[in-house]
Amino acid sequence: MQINFTNINKLSFRANEAYKTLRTNIQFCGNDIKTICITSCIPNEGKSNVSFNLARSLAEFGKKVIFIDADLRRSVLVGKYKPDQAVIGLSHYLSGQNSIDEILYETNIDNLDIIFTGPVPPNPAELLGIDIFGELLRIFRKVYDYIIIDTPPIGSVIDSAIVAQKCDGVILVIEANAISYKLAQRAIRQLNKSKSKILGAVLNKYDYGSRYYGYESKKYKKYLDYYTEY
Repeated sequence: MQINFTNINKLSFRANEAYKTLRTNIQFCGNDIKTICITSCIPNEGKSNVSFNLARSLAEFGKKVIFIDADLRRSVLVGKYKPDQAVIGLSHYLSGQNSIDEILYETNIDNLDIIFTGPVPPNPAELLGIDIFGELLRIFRKVYDYIIIDTPPIGSVIDSAIVAQKCDGVILVIEANAISYKLAQRAIRQLNKSKSKILGAVLNKYDYGSRYYGYESKKYKKYLDYYTEY
């Protein structure tokens, strides 16, 4: 099935370069790192935005990517990107109501397919823990170069740790100047308990202000001035 997103903005130059760097770092993790879980410490750190834009960046690089919205409790994807039709999703499949073909959507972004959450189930952690979800990921590993999975915050519920157990690695999104060292360490300990491989962290919502580093040093600032923030 084909679906079109009607609210996807072009990334700013700085954001686009950041996602390219993240994409490159993931590729250097090895060919065996294909299924990646993304979580955060608490809600509203921007993990869903990071997850989707990472999937988008990999797809634009020519990789075949499936993005799975597994935040069954509080998904923001439909509201943010506004697909042009009603959709069914992951909770329909995990509860046995629909087949893979019925929940899998092609998008208007080349190389990027997507699975939405579907309605909020009464037992999200239990659904994500059943082997049907693991089998779904095993099927997709044979078809896609990367499987990017957005999950709930690890500091709020256990869902992301359950999903991470079925993945090759996990990325922790941390909002700049919002998360304490202790809270971040608590999230890492929780992931370690699930024996998940932590690939690294993404510092999100960082305000560069007037400071420029690396490629954003003064001699590159004139090039940045040609780009508009979105």
